[in-house]
Formats: sequence, structure tokens, C-alpha cells
Amino acid sequence: MPPAGRAAHIARALGDAEPKPFWLDNPARPPARPALVGELECDLAVVGGGFSGLWTALLAKERQPAAEVALLDAGRIAWAASGRNGGFCAASLTHGEANGRERFGEEYDTLARLGQANLDEIERFVTTNSVDCGFERTGELDVATEPYQVAGLAAQGGEFLDEAAVRAEVDSPTYLAGSWDRSGVALVDPARLAWGLARACLERGVQIYEQTPVESLESTRAQLTLTTATGRVRARKVALGTSAFRPLLGRLRLHLVPVYDYVLVTEPLSPAQLASVGWQHRQGVGDSGNQFHYYRLTEDNRVLFGGYDAIYHYGRQVREAYDERPRTFSRLAAHFYETFPQLEEVRFSHRWGGAIDTCTRFCAFFGTAHRSRVAYSLGFTGLGVGASRFGAEVMLDLLEGAPTERTALEMVRSRPLPFPPEPLAYLAIQATRLSLAAADRSEGKRNTWLRLLDRIGVGFDS
Repeated sequence: MPPAGRAAHIARALGDAEPKPFWLDNPARPPARPALVGELECDLAVVGGGFSGLWTALLAKERQPAAEVALLDAGRIAWAASGRNGGFCAASLTHGEANGRERFGEEYDTLARLGQANLDEIERFVTTNSVDCGFERTGELDVATEPYQVAGLAAQGGEFLDEAAVRAEVDSPTYLAGSWDRSGVALVDPARLAWGLARACLERGVQIYEQTPVESLESTRAQLTLTTATGRVRARKVALGTSAFRPLLGRLRLHLVPVYDYVLVTEPLSPAQLASVGWQHRQGVGDSGNQFHYYRLTEDNRVLFGGYDAIYHYGRQVREAYDERPRTFSRLAAHFYETFPQLEEVRFSHRWGGAIDTCTRFCAFFGTAHRSRVAYSLGFTGLGVGASRFGAEVMLDLLEGAPTERTALEMVRSRPLPFPPEPLAYLAIQATRLSLAAADRSEGKRNTWLRLLDRIGVGFDS
């Protein structure tokens, strides 16, 4: 198809796409809960109504059923990152094995074991609490789309598939090989998982206040105080799960940058269209470039297709206007049709973007403040659906002050290097994005800038 025809085709395919997350466009979405008005006292205040906050509140009540726990969210449950992701719930706590071994080599086997146990616990929660969130432990298929990527997949721990075998699983002419991790990833509807967590919290007595942005955190010897526009919370302890939003602790503001990721969802595939792709085992899929795509089937056989662009806006800003980026949506649509030319007639029903809390080591970091009465878990860099539960356990361990296997980990005791202040952060991130794209065009060869970042343990990813 000539370029003009291709552009027109993509414009038509995107023409009716709703500018909202597919997961949140659901008539079963719970109604908004009221904001906090007035004064409140509690044992534990949790800031953030995404996965980090919800798991923390739930597990706190499981550990101490009599504790008074309150959760505050600036919007609605799962309205931000927890309702905007691809629904890949991974066992990995370290953004993949390669990153984990590079940064925490001596304890990586322990981290892998704890990650698998964490995913098992999420599955147990879903089952025992009858949470209808489309949980499917189908694994993930990493695919090579360039010859130089094949050897890397062969060295991974998953089941290696040559070109014929990988195309027998999911048929794309772009695939040269694959590696199938059969048990380390589950697929979920992330919004319904979050709503199920919220229901479980309420059943155990957690107080949930939506539309309640926390404006400040103050500390005295006697208590911690969270101030909102319409109320105030006095708490013995506080857990922060604020993701990509401006941290309430000033010491954290250089450790995070919000990076925008974008997603498309197609209309449901017909039986014939689905058969043309195969995908009988319904794995999640990710390709192997630095600028990578992730994609999967939904319960009603739509294709969710996201990733590639990772956009940073000057000044660490998180704004609703950034959720729309037509240039990226068009690029993703073009990549979708290149990946699955047999789906040329499929159109898109939803498009959206959202901010990811990115840190320089690509996986979460943890810590305490205010004499260990405040704990935080941040920087999941796109793998927070599963790892956020582990982060909640870490925060509760830190607040309790008792040594555990988790708190002894170097991953928990160490901190990532900070990003520089502006304008250096913006310049460095743009240089890194351009260098990663250049590496993808040159068989993965990393230039001087990327090699320097490798040596000092700093990077940028989504």
C-alpha cells in the first residue's frame, strides 16, 4: 500500500477509537466514593488507590485485623496507572531477569523465588475472594524480530522456540524466534482486579476516600498529619503508593520521572480473524527491541497493543493533556498492521496514555522517613501490577520495624541513583531515547552514551 493510502487507512482505523482506557470503560465500574470531609484518626493512612495502596491496606488488615486503616486517593480507585496498563501480572520483581542479575546478582535467585511466591499469592487472592478479573496464567512469549535478537532469546530461561515453532503459537511474519515463560506471567483485567481489591478492603473494614488529593504530610513526635482540601488525617503511620505523581517527600523528587506510555485496543476479532493469528494459548507477547511493544488478547478477543514510545515531558509533569498523542497512536497502529497483516481490516475501539513511575534502575525502590513511621514503594517502571503486592509487604515490614527476609535484601536496602534536575534531566533522557532508537537500527550496538550509562548503573526505560 502506498504511504498516502497507508496513512488514510490508519486514520480510518483510529477514527472511532474512544479516548479512554478500555479497562475503565466498563458499566460495572463501581460508583465514586465520597471524599474525606473533616477530621479522621487512624493507625495507618495509605496514600494512593492503585495497586500499591490497595495491597498495603488489605495486607495491613490481614496482619492486624483490629487496626484502623484509611486509604486516600486523589481520583477514583484505579483511575491512573493501575487502570491504564496492559494487564501483564509478572512474577519478576526486577523488570526481567537480565536487569535483576545485573543489579542484584548475588540475591537474584532469592528475588526470583519471592517473585514466584508473590504471583502465587495474587492468584490465591483472586481465587479465594472470587475476584472476576479475567486472571489467566498463560505466560509470556518474548519474540525476536531482528536476527541479532535470536541468540539473546536462546539464552533466556524460558522455552526456546525457533521460527516455525513461534509462528505456530502466534503467527506474525515479523517473528524469527521466541522464548516462552509458561508460568511467570498472568494476564488480568487490571481495573477489575483493583476493584476486587477495594471490595476486599471494605469487607475487612478499611475506610476508602476517593477524590481526596493529599496536599501535605507533616510530622510531630506524637503523630503524622495528612492535609487535604476538605479534611485532615492524623495517623500513627503512613504508607505512600503515589506512583508517578509528585512525591510527598521532597527527598524522592529526583528519584522519579513520569514517562508516558500509550496503548491501543482493537474491536473484537471474529473467529476467522483469530484463527488467522493462532494464539490458542493466549500468551502475552513482548518483542525484544529497546523500543518494545507488548500485546495480548482480552477476554472478548480484542488485541491490546501498546508500548514503543516512552515520552518524557519537561519538568516531570503529569497532565491529563498528555494522555492524547495522535502521532504515537498512528505509529502504534502502523506497527500493529506490520505485525499482523492478516488483520488489515481490524479497527481500533480504544486509545489512551498514562504515566509510569520510572527510576534509574528500572525496578522498585523502598524506604522510610520521619523516624520510620512513613514508608514508600515507588519506581516500578511498568511492572507494578504484580510487584506492587511485594512492595506492599516491604512497606509493612519496614513500618513494623522487625527484620524479615524482604528487608534484608540489597534491593530493599539500596536506592537508585537520582535523575539530574532540569534542564539536565530532559536533555539526558532525550539523548538516551535517541541512542536506544539508534541501537535498535544497528543490531543492538550501544553507543558511547549508552555504554557510559551502563557503567554507572543508570538508564531510562518504560
